[in-house]
Amino acid sequence: MNYLPLSHKVPMRYVSSLLVLLCFALGTSAADAPRQTVNLNFGWKFHLGDINDVPTPQNVDALTAGWRTVDLPHDFQIEQPWVAPGDDEQGDNSDQASNFKSRLSARAFKEMGVGWYVLSITPDEAWKGRRVVLDFQGIMYVGDVWLNGQLVGGTDYGYVGFEIDISQRLRFGETNVIAVKSNTQEPLNSRWYTGGGLFRDVTLIVTDPQLYLPRHSLYVTTPVVSEQEATVAIQADIACTLSTEHLKVRAIVTDKEGNTVADHISDIAWNRKMKVYEYPLDNIRLAAPHLWSCESPYLYRLTVELQDENGRVADRVETRFGVRTIEFSPEFGFKLNGKKVIWKGIANHHTLGALGAAAYPRAIEKRLKLLKEWGFNHVRTSHNPYSEDFLSLCDEYGFLVVDELYDKWLTQFTGGRKEWTDLWQHDVPEFIKRDRNHPSVVLWSLGNELQTYANLPYNDWGVTPYRMQRELLHRYDTTRLVTVAMHPRGRNLATDSLPAPLALETDVAAYNYRYMYFPGDGRRFPWMMFYQSEANLTMMGPNFFEMDLDKVIGLAYWGMIDYLGESQGWPAKGWANGVFDIALEPKPMAYFLRSMFKEEEPLVHLSIVDEVADNIEWNGIKFGGERYSDHWNRRPGSLLTIYAYSNADEVELFVNGKSQGKRTNTSDAKTRNKMRWDKVAYADGYAEAVAYRAGRVVARHRIETSGDARRLQLTPDQQVWHADGTDLMHVRVHAVDGKGRRAYGAQDLLSFEVEGDARIVAVTNGDMLSDELNAVTERSLYNGSAMVILRAGKTGGVVSLKVTPLSKSLKPAKIALNIE
Repeated sequence: MNYLPLSHKVPMRYVSSLLVLLCFALGTSAADAPRQTVNLNFGWKFHLGDINDVPTPQNVDALTAGWRTVDLPHDFQIEQPWVAPGDDEQGDNSDQASNFKSRLSARAFKEMGVGWYVLSITPDEAWKGRRVVLDFQGIMYVGDVWLNGQLVGGTDYGYVGFEIDISQRLRFGETNVIAVKSNTQEPLNSRWYTGGGLFRDVTLIVTDPQLYLPRHSLYVTTPVVSEQEATVAIQADIACTLSTEHLKVRAIVTDKEGNTVADHISDIAWNRKMKVYEYPLDNIRLAAPHLWSCESPYLYRLTVELQDENGRVADRVETRFGVRTIEFSPEFGFKLNGKKVIWKGIANHHTLGALGAAAYPRAIEKRLKLLKEWGFNHVRTSHNPYSEDFLSLCDEYGFLVVDELYDKWLTQFTGGRKEWTDLWQHDVPEFIKRDRNHPSVVLWSLGNELQTYANLPYNDWGVTPYRMQRELLHRYDTTRLVTVAMHPRGRNLATDSLPAPLALETDVAAYNYRYMYFPGDGRRFPWMMFYQSEANLTMMGPNFFEMDLDKVIGLAYWGMIDYLGESQGWPAKGWANGVFDIALEPKPMAYFLRSMFKEEEPLVHLSIVDEVADNIEWNGIKFGGERYSDHWNRRPGSLLTIYAYSNADEVELFVNGKSQGKRTNTSDAKTRNKMRWDKVAYADGYAEAVAYRAGRVVARHRIETSGDARRLQLTPDQQVWHADGTDLMHVRVHAVDGKGRRAYGAQDLLSFEVEGDARIVAVTNGDMLSDELNAVTERSLYNGSAMVILRAGKTGGVVSLKVTPLSKSLKPAKIALNIE
């Protein structure tokens, strides 16, 4: 057996399964381990479409004979063909076209459907008499679960997880069949692309049957924090059916390096009338604590051991936490650890580009690293809970998260199968208890743009539903404020000069796009604290600089990474108004945003106007305007409009060494960091922008005319690739000329082949208009670029990727990658 060295960084999601494996390797029986967490992500049989018979041990072989094998996470919808609008349909779902006149534009022109998953397992004999539960982090969009032909559970809102106790239903000594039916529901049940299937982790958890820590059992807060000392308050949910009056709970805190910094045992006087109870443990004090912040996201680990009266460890769970303080105020907006922080954020849907909804940790990490590099410190999870891995990674990278539960409080937008009024009582506790220990989560959001819906329950524009959910939320967390994002057109029914009634109820006034209401509403209602929960690209600049940055909380730009769904017109398969394309390459406007978000970093970047597109109205907000690129391959003799995005004092533009003049930066929010030259004559060669601060050169950006493509350049995105069966490697492909410059005109169709313990899971190129599919092995270059995403196997070794241009105008390219 191969062992990972102890210094090797293992993704946290695999640690529990690895510990189970090591128990067996060291000769320890499974029964001796207080808790086992078994990864069930591998080897599922999958079938697209409904079936007549539920899989059972008796019929499973015959029924699944023609099914294919898939590993989780898996999105079956991303694999389906595009469906163009019919002759009787609109090509988009914008306001002008009336939402959902186009049947599938909101859902990325993918057909709705059903997918079946089947996994056969043989339970370990050591599990007899133990408590065994199936844990699903989600099923998209709704789902049902059978064990050995018996319906045992499911979900009516697939963004939140659930568990099923199968202790009494397992059949030992024989094959057991887990069957899952997932359903994407009807097109109108979501306003965006959801994906479909088992898109997150599935695990099996084994514990003591009479004494254990139930689901999301730990609640960790830091009520007192200073540089000298921090108080860590711990609450543990305990389940006990033993005939006992005394229990012990051991709490161990370790630092980032694994050193024990606290170890304390709390004595519990158990009330035998209770089966499950929430117990506050003795507080723990940390001397000279490391504080969690955006710049230094320091994490501690808490391990809690539940012991019976004889000292036997019956259960053990872990969670990470951060020591930090958060404050909100109309006077300063938001403070983290006593320091003012402006939220510089993004609000996007949960999907991951060419991978669809499949929640790969590495793909999430890639996005967060990209955002961090470009100056973001905040994410709003629009409009549903993201995966647990997402929040863990936000903890690690220092993001501030607005954690959102719903879109609209209507059955139509919460799965469509069960009335929303019957869902929230389950969803709120699951959502809050799962996420409350993450230091990255700083604000709860219960919904989005719903105050304009007259048909909300209780007919008071959302006020009563909000109050009910907020009261239940406070049952599980009182350390964070609560909000709902307001529709930009949803003001007071009687007068537009006043906020909607719901906006006056929420702890934080979260306005989508309407930052211009902040000053007036603040004067009338001085207790209000303002957050621009969505901001648009068209108004980028003014919608940041025109806010009172000393007093507001911050903002989240909508859709800054292009995503599938919410198309603004076929053949576009989704939203294309971001500053990063769907293949994660920056567009020119990304540099403008960076100049705003990273003022301390001198920057200049050239951007050339390609066209002026018509504005499209979306929820009453205009999107569109000028479209840009940043290459120097133009039509000879053309006159160009050129911007230089820069946070410097002034910028000088040169074309082939000849100055086109200097432009001075201004404090005017409409033109700040955007310097413009009109009617610049194009000539082959180069254009260069030189930025100055106090007369000194601080940054340059040069773009050159490239020649025809001569070869392919392959660039992997990471050095360490784990042989865990799930880790990804993104390989960027650029066509370059003889001098290594990107050849933007190259559009060759590429074929991808892999040798070794890995497989291709997606291809992409950033072109939202393309009819090419993602879950295939061919893709065309777009602007001289494409990307292939590989999924590692479990054995490791060398993987060879070969990229072959089918036009044969370029030679194939190969790269060797190591899986460790």
